[in-house]
Amino acid sequence: MELRARRLARLIGLAGALAVAALGAVPAEAAELTRPVVKNQAPAGYLLTPERAIELADRSAEVRAERRARPSLAPTAYTAEPGRWQVSYFEGRRERVQVILDDRLGAVTEAWTGAQVSWRMARGYEGAFGRTLNAPWVWLPLCVVFLLPFVDPRRPFRLLHLDMLVLLAFGVSHVFFNQGEIGASVPLVYPVLLYLLGRMLWAGFRPRERPEPLVPFAGARLLMVALVLLVVFRVGLNVMDSNVIDVGYAGVIGADRVADGEPLYDGRFPESNDRGDTYGPVNYLAYLPFEQALPWGGSWDSLPAAHAAAVAFDLLTLAGLLLLGRRLRPGRDGRVLGLALGFAWTAYPYSLFALASNANDSLVAMLVVFALLALSSAPARGALAALAGAAKLAPFALAPLLIAGERRLGGRGFALAGAAFAAVVAVSFLPFVPDGGLRQVYDRTLGFQVGRESPFSIWGQQPGLEWLHTVVKAGAVGLALLVAVVPRRRSTAQVAALGAAVLIALQLAATHWFYLYIAWFAPLVLVALFAAHRAPSRADMPTPEHLAAPAAR
Repeated sequence: MELRARRLARLIGLAGALAVAALGAVPAEAAELTRPVVKNQAPAGYLLTPERAIELADRSAEVRAERRARPSLAPTAYTAEPGRWQVSYFEGRRERVQVILDDRLGAVTEAWTGAQVSWRMARGYEGAFGRTLNAPWVWLPLCVVFLLPFVDPRRPFRLLHLDMLVLLAFGVSHVFFNQGEIGASVPLVYPVLLYLLGRMLWAGFRPRERPEPLVPFAGARLLMVALVLLVVFRVGLNVMDSNVIDVGYAGVIGADRVADGEPLYDGRFPESNDRGDTYGPVNYLAYLPFEQALPWGGSWDSLPAAHAAAVAFDLLTLAGLLLLGRRLRPGRDGRVLGLALGFAWTAYPYSLFALASNANDSLVAMLVVFALLALSSAPARGALAALAGAAKLAPFALAPLLIAGERRLGGRGFALAGAAFAAVVAVSFLPFVPDGGLRQVYDRTLGFQVGRESPFSIWGQQPGLEWLHTVVKAGAVGLALLVAVVPRRRSTAQVAALGAAVLIALQLAATHWFYLYIAWFAPLVLVALFAAHRAPSRADMPTPEHLAAPAAR
C-alpha cells in the first residue's frame, strides 16, 4: 500500500511538473567545521594550535568589546577549511562573536558580532548573490538601458520617468547591503516600497489613461533587436558567471526527493540546506523536469538543474509579458506594448538579480503573469492562483483578487475559479502530507517563515515596533480581501496594479525581506504602468479652431 502511494505521488508530481513547464538564503555553503581534540597541538596540515588560535582571536577589538559586556563568553576553536580557523565565542549555547583567522599568517581576517554571526548573507561577501552583476560597470549601464527607451525629453516631468527611477532606487539600499551595512540597507528599502504601494493603489483604484507614447523614439524593430541582445546577455551571464544560492539548491533537492518517492516535509533535507523544505510542493515539482534531465550529484556543486530551471522561469515570464501586451491592445499597439514589457523585464537589474542568483523567485513572476493572461477564464485563473501560492506560499495573498478576476466576488465565474483553486491546492499538497499530517507541513513551511527572526527588516532590527508591525500586517490582510470586491469592475491593468499592491503590502509586513522578492511584483508593476500609456489618437489632437485661436487674439 505504501509503495502504491509513493508511485501515485511520483506520478502526480511528474504530471504537475509537466503542467507547470507547459504553462510556462545563504550565499554559499558554509565551510565544514572540525573541532581539534588536542588543544596544544597543531592539527595535520596546520601551523597554529587551537590554543594559539584563541589567543590571536582574543586580541580582536570585537572580542574585547563583547567580553566587556559579557564576561562569561567561552571560546571554541575549529578548523574551518584548509588554512583557516574559526573561533566562536559562546554565551551558553548562543554564539556571540565569530572570528576567522589565516593559519599561515596567524592573523585575524574577519570578526563578526550581532546578526552577522548567524547570518552569513549579512556580511557583504563580494559576489555572494549574482556575482559580476553587482559590479558597477555591469549594474549601472543596465540601469541606463532600462530607462532609455521610455525617456521623453519633451516631457521631462512625466510620471513614468519617476516611476522607472523608483524601480531602480532599490539599488541605493543594495550598495549598503553589498558592504555588509545592513543597519543602513534595510531602512532604505521601505521608502521605495511605500512609494510603489501608493502608486499601485492609485493605478488600481483610480486608473488614468495617458495619451502619450510609451516608447517615444524606439520602434518595434529596435525594441525587438534590443530584447534579443538582452536575452543573450542574461543567459550567457547565467551560464558563465552566476552562483546557485540555497533557494535554487532547495528546489533541486526537493525535485530529487519527489522523483525518488521520498517525503518532502519529514525534516530530512541535507544538513547543508536543512530548511530547504520551506516552500510549497509546486516549487519542487517545477524543478523536477530539470533535475531529471540534469541529475543532482548529491552535494552543493554547480547544480546545472538549478541554472536550467532559473533560465526557463525567466524566459517563460518574458514570453508571458510579450503575449500579455498583445492581449491588452490590438494590432501594432499591442505588439509594441508587449515588446516594451518584455524589454523592461529583461533590462531590469532585479529580474536579472534573481536569474544570476538562480533563485526560484522568477517562478512566482511567471505564474502571476500567466494568471493575468488567463484572467478571462475562471478555472484557469483560479488554478494559476493556486499554483503560484503552492510554489512559494506568499502569493496565496493574491487568491481573492485573482479568483474575483475583472469583477468583484460573486456569480458563476467566482464559483468556478474558487473550485479550480481549491482543487489545485488539494492536488498539490495532499500527496506530500507526511505522517505528522498537515500540521507538520505547516510547521516546515509557513510556520517556519512566520516564526523565524531576521535582521533583514525593520521589524527584525527594531523589536520595539511590534505594535506598528501588527498594524501593517493587519493592513496587508485587509488589502488582500478588499481588492476582491473593490472596484466592482476592473481592467486587466487594474488587476495587475492591485496584485502588485497586495504583494508589496505583504513584503512591507514581512519579518524577512530580500531583494530577490522584487521579482514577484516587478512584472505586475510594469503592466500597470505601461498599459496606462497609448499612442495619441486623432481625438487627442488639437482642432483647427484651437490652432487658430492664438492668432485671432
